[in-house]
Amino acid sequence: MKSCQVYDFSFQLTPLSHKGSMQKIIFPKDFVWGTATAAYQIEGGYNQDGKGLSVWDEFSHRKGKIKNGDNGDITCDHYNRYQEDVNLMGKLGYGAYRFSIAWSRILPEGKGSVNQKGLDFYDKLVDELLKKKIDPYITLFHWDLPLALEKEGGWYNRKTSEHFGNFTEIVVKKLGDRVKTWITLNEPWVVFVCGYLLRVFPPGVFKPFSAFKVAHNLLLAHGIGLARIKSLYPNSSVGITNALTPVHNHRLTEEPNSTLRADAIINRLWLDPIYKGKYPEIISSFIESQNKGNIFPEDMKLISGKTDFLGVNNYSRTIVKYFPFPIYNFRPVNPSYKGVEFTSMGWEIYPQGLLELMRMIRRDYGNPPVYITENGVAFIESPNENGVVQDKNRISFLQDYLSYLHKAVLEGSDIRGYFVWSFMDNFEWAEGFAKTFGLVYVDRKTLKRTPKLSANWYSKVCKENGFIYDNK
Repeated sequence: MKSCQVYDFSFQLTPLSHKGSMQKIIFPKDFVWGTATAAYQIEGGYNQDGKGLSVWDEFSHRKGKIKNGDNGDITCDHYNRYQEDVNLMGKLGYGAYRFSIAWSRILPEGKGSVNQKGLDFYDKLVDELLKKKIDPYITLFHWDLPLALEKEGGWYNRKTSEHFGNFTEIVVKKLGDRVKTWITLNEPWVVFVCGYLLRVFPPGVFKPFSAFKVAHNLLLAHGIGLARIKSLYPNSSVGITNALTPVHNHRLTEEPNSTLRADAIINRLWLDPIYKGKYPEIISSFIESQNKGNIFPEDMKLISGKTDFLGVNNYSRTIVKYFPFPIYNFRPVNPSYKGVEFTSMGWEIYPQGLLELMRMIRRDYGNPPVYITENGVAFIESPNENGVVQDKNRISFLQDYLSYLHKAVLEGSDIRGYFVWSFMDNFEWAEGFAKTFGLVYVDRKTLKRTPKLSANWYSKVCKENGFIYDNK
């Protein structure tokens, strides 16, 4: 097979403007500007008011799993400080807020009896947001599966997808009269690869020859959740958020099978079933063999139910080279070209990747409406003598990524909004509190919130629907 079309524009992008020039960038009318968080990363209150344990509550306490022995028991204490946080969002002028629901806060066992106090928390949070004229964008699953369901097989168990549908129905019945936009799952790819291949996320197992069963059940959960939401509120807007990345071969030549397979597993496994009603041909035999007795005739119809938008999370790109391992015959490598820059996560800063992705989505998937549901950066940073983080590097990062996103808009991509990851510094999964993505600095001892320089810059972007791009 010749070089895959997904790469035919890679490394051919010209700069948006000459170095040293100033460019005014304005986004379309009604463009949505927001910030994003996830329940386990900010809420704390892990056992408060009847909440059950999630897989992350257990995993973060396993010895050696989280950097510096950190955990999310308290993190930002948003569960008790949500009014303070929403008030700060309002003052900064952020018009939308993407957050997730802690499944085990609503259903402590993942199914069965509803914990009313947990449901009431999100009810109050939504009301507080609307009072400050902030639109809620709710993610129903952001990795924190109830521990009780994990003990019954977790995402290996097809019934987990059905339980997700019931959980979705409970939440939407409570909040759907005010919440108009729903995201079923956040980055199922990360659950799949980090939990079942790399072992750095729960459940922390290595099962490369059965993990596609997990992938199918995650996609099925999306399909069931989508159907439940639409049955309750047909006019609501429903989508899924995927972690998408341009995949390049390290030689920059014709794409060998390993690179095509990497693209299929990282990107197309999560897009083809939704937009084409089938799995990518290059990996379909693996998926079928690992799902014997688990894929039912009606599944793909549910999974490919019409969504209203695609959520895209992007931070960098993926460069791969051949690796002699069955199925996953590739491994990522770091670029080493002159001038390459990395974030404190070790990710290459590659803003043109957003443009590459939007071109691919436009060409291969019919140009659906897109929200950039996560984009942001972690740098090594600390507050000055006044307690403020002067993060000019974060502003430069956001400017560069938004500039390429704007180019995609001009080319015809149907991009509806952009959410910075993250509203505030939080528990960054296996990295604990060592990595700070927030627009708002959180003092780890006092939990005091202080907007960084970038928070105020982004506030101006939201107000003006754009910015002056200083392409230094």
